[in-house]
Amino acid sequence: MGSLGKRWEKTQMTTVEHPSLLDQVDRLRLDASSRIAAAQKAEMGQFLTPAPVARLMASMLSSDGDEVSLLDAGAGIGSLLAACVVEFCQRPRRPRRIAVTAYEVDKQLAGYLPAVFRLCREQCARVGIAFEGEVLAADFIRSAVDLLRPGLFRSVERPGFDCAILNPPYRKINAGSDERKLLRMIGVETSNLYSGFVAATQQLLEPSGELVAIIPRSFCNGPYYRPFRHSFLEAMSLRRLHLFDSRKLAFRDDDVLQENVILHAEKKPRSGNIPDSILLTRSIGPDDALLSSCQVRYEDVVSPDDPESFIRIVSGDRSRQVAERMRRLPCSLRDLGISVSTGRVVQFRATQFLCRHFEERTVPLIHPAHVRNGAVTWPQEPAMKPDAVTVTEQSAGLLVPSENYVLVKRFSSKEERRRVVAAVYEGSRVSASAVGFENHLNYFHRNGRGLELPLARGLAAFLNSTLVDDYFRQFNGHTQVNATDLRSIKYPHPDRLMILGREMPANFPGQRRLDQIVEKVLEVT
Repeated sequence: MGSLGKRWEKTQMTTVEHPSLLDQVDRLRLDASSRIAAAQKAEMGQFLTPAPVARLMASMLSSDGDEVSLLDAGAGIGSLLAACVVEFCQRPRRPRRIAVTAYEVDKQLAGYLPAVFRLCREQCARVGIAFEGEVLAADFIRSAVDLLRPGLFRSVERPGFDCAILNPPYRKINAGSDERKLLRMIGVETSNLYSGFVAATQQLLEPSGELVAIIPRSFCNGPYYRPFRHSFLEAMSLRRLHLFDSRKLAFRDDDVLQENVILHAEKKPRSGNIPDSILLTRSIGPDDALLSSCQVRYEDVVSPDDPESFIRIVSGDRSRQVAERMRRLPCSLRDLGISVSTGRVVQFRATQFLCRHFEERTVPLIHPAHVRNGAVTWPQEPAMKPDAVTVTEQSAGLLVPSENYVLVKRFSSKEERRRVVAAVYEGSRVSASAVGFENHLNYFHRNGRGLELPLARGLAAFLNSTLVDDYFRQFNGHTQVNATDLRSIKYPHPDRLMILGREMPANFPGQRRLDQIVEKVLEVT
């Protein structure tokens, strides 16, 4: 483990192999996975946990009590709970008793659990541990709500778990869904089932109880997961975050391309103390025996002053320096008198107003394909998408005055070097009274109007800098750039942005030269 604030250090993972249990359970997983259609997996949002991932997750649990009460919410065929049993069995100080509660609503998957429990019981018996297992073939969210809701007519006693381990289903839940309504009953507001599972599990833990979960990194930022982050970080202290350098390897058998994070957190005792530091680890994939590790300050990952409660992956000295440079910048967007909004033109909703080419009674329609090298290249030749919007009374609300705006792509492709890709739309270059920005763009404006051109150019140059890109990647683990993300960062003083805009050549230079100009003008050293 690296000391606080030091660089990443390599450590060799050492494990005691128990092929008689883990290999058998993984064979059951592969058998179950082969019997489930890909469409069903996607519909349920549940992908079974491979043995290497399960082993890594189980190794994070630190419980050393005489009795362990373990919850596996969404257990699948039991890969995670089996890995936990192996982990506890191989420790020098073993528990006397392990009690597992496994929820699995899919009857086909739940059918594998009795066999996995039998293997776990046999493994525990060899080292003198009593094992108890309970399979609950029920919807976990509904059951958790029943356990957690106060009232005189609660039918079952609420359990308290020492540990919880989960690979929850990944599926969006809309505002009117049963899951969303149930979660609201226990004070949880979220738009995805995975965060709902984590939030409900957290509430079932005893004080100082542990939770290990593998979930998409998307919860670390953005407006959709703000309520979840607030409630989770209020109740739990992050202890460790693990990243995989490859997005393909964690669930490679199911061909899942997802940037996941494994988090280990502890439920805060009644005193509410948080740790001084968090352990960050990473590996190429779950089979990689070499882990890079770095101990960082808790406040560098979860800033107490951040109203959004973003979770930033600050990996060592350079990342901390980037974060510190950004924090030293003096202005918020509000201080600048600037707002950022999402483009108003949603193509499938505005089809009747869209034209392939610019013609009479139309105005430009700008979409991400027009954003190139810090500028907007319009019209597009040949026109692959509509390039214009017909001006009518009905379409007027989709348009803004044709002035100077900074545009940022909401989605960047995997091939693009930067996560944040910005450009300047210059209204003087087009003979039109208004302009439409497509919904896949964010645009910076002042009360719905444009910006001074030097300010716009300076702002675009700043957003295109490596400094901003490096900082952005600390909390944004996917290719989407939300307006909320852009509001969350600090900006230079407007005078500096104006000077930067005047320093920029007509065509933005390459990345190295742009960074040099930004550092010189903004005194970012």
